[in-house]
Amino acid sequence: MTHTTNPWDDLERRILACRKCPRLVAWREEVARVRRRAYRDQAYWGRPVPGFGDRQARVLVVGLAPGAHGANRTGRMFTGDASGDFLYPALYRADFANQPESRHREDGLALKDMYITAVCRCVPPKNRPTAEEIRNCLPYLAEEIRLLGPRLRVVVALGRIAFHGVLRVYREHLGHPVPRLAFGHGVVHRLGPDLPWLVASYHPSRQNTQTGRLTPEMFDRVWETVRRLLEAPE
Repeated sequence: MTHTTNPWDDLERRILACRKCPRLVAWREEVARVRRRAYRDQAYWGRPVPGFGDRQARVLVVGLAPGAHGANRTGRMFTGDASGDFLYPALYRADFANQPESRHREDGLALKDMYITAVCRCVPPKNRPTAEEIRNCLPYLAEEIRLLGPRLRVVVALGRIAFHGVLRVYREHLGHPVPRLAFGHGVVHRLGPDLPWLVASYHPSRQNTQTGRLTPEMFDRVWETVRRLLEAPE
């Protein structure tokens, strides 16, 4: 009897088993062991965090990395921290999510026509992955893009590192001659003929949202742009 493996499930297993970056392995496990006082009674995830969402999505959202006490605790991207508290209400308002908050992996959150992932799958110290750590992790993002296939219409890069990570994947892993493109909040680029649109946004980090660099109104306009691109003729 022949057993077939779902490629998404196979990818997730490989991500969960990844130990390519010794510094990140040590840090994610130390954070999970020491824990923040507010979560002292919780078991931290402390492993690489896979992407999640609609595997038939037309929209791919790419962040930087798991938060130390967010996704590194909960095991789901943008869950249980300030960035998620800013992101998911916006996705709910834009009808990409069925609820406006994300607290833990089993809280009932479902994404509509959207898949969320990140450039790095392990929390980096001070939210700063090295160039080598990014390079080690980008093949996973490339594989997610391949699995989403030609249905993918829009990639949203949350932050400059995610933006340049997406460009590297399309050039170096997927073989497309994408030109040099500039990052800027709300900027829209076409990656090439028959390729998705790339929408850039400031990252919904606390340092951006609490300083007013990124406001809810600015963020809502990003998702309105995504909706317009989805509705436009191909």
